[in-house]
Amino acid sequence: MSDLIVIVYPTESKAEEVRQRLLELQKEYLIKLGDAVIATKTESGKIKLNQLMNTTATGAISGSFWGLLIGVLFLNPILGVAVGAASGAIGGALTDVGINDAFMKDLAASLHPGNGALFLLVQSITSDKVLKEIQGYGGHVLKTSLDETKEQILRDALESASKAAEPDAAKK
Repeated sequence: MSDLIVIVYPTESKAEEVRQRLLELQKEYLIKLGDAVIATKTESGKIKLNQLMNTTATGAISGSFWGLLIGVLFLNPILGVAVGAASGAIGGALTDVGINDAFMKDLAASLHPGNGALFLLVQSITSDKVLKEIQGYGGHVLKTSLDETKEQILRDALESASKAAEPDAAKK
């Protein structure tokens, strides 16, 4: 079973920095992510999702391959590639893997413009090691599906970094 964790950062670039660090930790087998999406709200109020996987492009590539294969069988590979790419792109655009886009947009509507919300679908995690790696980035927990004890540990770790950063900001 996967857990959903949503952490808000002051900027999109800070959220991206944390996502990249988590992807590095995934290579070290400390965390396994099902999805990692950054949502931001523009000044005009529009919600933008920065997803790792572009399902439209993936669908187009896959469709091109299958279209070429079918086209070769029916002696018209160019037409097969075109039809396959188009149908694959349409199928990819309609496919939603990972975290539901509508859910992310609804939750991101409560963000302040410029903030970045990091949506994580965590399949497995070595909590103590991963928390140690990301607590220095700060952030505010917006929502989780964790039990209350684990959620409080996460909140405490992130808030301790935020409080440590506040005196530095006051000096500037």
